[in-house]
Formats: sequence, C-alpha cells, structure tokens
Amino acid sequence: MRELPRRARQLLPQGNVGTYNGTGRDGLPTAGGYSTHLVVDENYVLRIPANLPLDEAAPLLCAGITTYSPLAHWGAGPGKQVAVIGLGGLGHMGVKLAHAMGAEVSVLSQSLKKQEDGLRLGADHYYATSDESTFQDLRGRFDLILNTVSANLDLSQYLKLLKTDGALVELGAPEHPMEVPAFALITQRRTLAGSMIGSIAETQEMLDFCGEHGIGAEVEVISADQVNEAYERVLGSDVRYRFVIDTATLA
Repeated sequence: MRELPRRARQLLPQGNVGTYNGTGRDGLPTAGGYSTHLVVDENYVLRIPANLPLDEAAPLLCAGITTYSPLAHWGAGPGKQVAVIGLGGLGHMGVKLAHAMGAEVSVLSQSLKKQEDGLRLGADHYYATSDESTFQDLRGRFDLILNTVSANLDLSQYLKLLKTDGALVELGAPEHPMEVPAFALITQRRTLAGSMIGSIAETQEMLDFCGEHGIGAEVEVISADQVNEAYERVLGSDVRYRFVIDTATLA
C-alpha cells in the first residue's frame, strides 16, 4: 500500500487518534483538552505562533484545520473561484483562509443576515440561496465549494454551480443520507468529496500560515459555568463564531 505523506497521516487505515475519549497508539486513553497539565508524545505537540492570541488560536485546531486541509488539497489560490456554504464556526474560517490564499471567495447562505460579517472576514461576494435566481446566476462559476453545514441540501443545485472538473467538498455531516444526482456529476466531470480535520504536520502548516497572515478565529470567551447557556445559544445559531472556555475558570 502506498505510504501516506506526513501531512495526511489522519487518513491511515488504523484511524486517527481523537483528543476526546480516544485511545492513543500506546493503548492508553487520551486525556482531552480541558486538563490543566498534560504529558504528551512530542509528535503530538504543536507550536502556536507568538503573534496569535491563544483564545483566537484555540479554534484553529478544529475549524481552522478542517477548512485549511481541503482548501490546500484542492488548490485554492489566485485565479480560483471558491464558495463557502454557510457562515458559521467552520464557514467563517473557510472564508478567512481562502481569502488569504488569494482565491476569489463567495459565501452561499440562506439569507443576507450575515453579509456584513462575511465581507468583513474576506468574502468578495455574498449570495442568498433562498433567492431562486442565485443558482441560475452562479451556474458553472466555482472551482471549489466547501459545504460547512450539516443540513441535507439539494446537492443537484450546488453541484451545478461547479465548473468542469470542479469539486464540492463535504465538511458537515447531515443527519440523513445524501441523495447524489449522477448527471450533475458526470456531465461536467465534477467531483463530490469529503474531508475531516488534518494531520499534525498539516495542522502545524496551517498554524504557521495563520501566524504569517495574522488569522485567528472570531471568538467569544466564556467561563466554565456558562457552558450550558453557550450550548443553547449554539443550538439557536447565536454565536459569532466560536465559544472558547477560559480554562482558568475550571474548578
């Protein structure tokens, strides 16, 4: 079997090692991310660039690498048209990173409610998918689309927004199986793919990129006793765009 490069080790057949409720390569349980002290293998240590505030850097280890990995893999950059479906915890990082890579960035959202935020974060265009004309006007526009939402979308509509050889990459995980319209794929040699997090090497690459470009997540810092309230706000889409727990407040 072909050996995977270090930046793709999360794709090894034996699976990745999860931070929470996982089992390390040594057979011992992983300790999670809320410890005050933690002893780890040096191969799992990451360097946070000195210019990134720690609260803004924390979500990069989730939302940052989850969006950076497919953007890098599918070649987002100058001359490329990239669309991000949804402007939430994942989507806002996708916009920031794609913009920093030099791509022309569009946000596809149900409404224009977050348009001001989207443009501030680096989007060049912002479209409401509730407007039926959006799908007609943008047909064949994009090289790459990142789907950051977990709703069951009409993939036929979104796949038709891709150019020939374009790719739609699933980052969200819908509750129900997705229906894939074959003709929306085969007529223009389009690709429907998926991506999840990234390797330690690629995560370090992402952190260095964010340090170089001064990119952090948009966060709201909360204390440990606000977790239940924050959870309810997440369910109500009332967060822009990631909650970060101040570990100094952990009992």
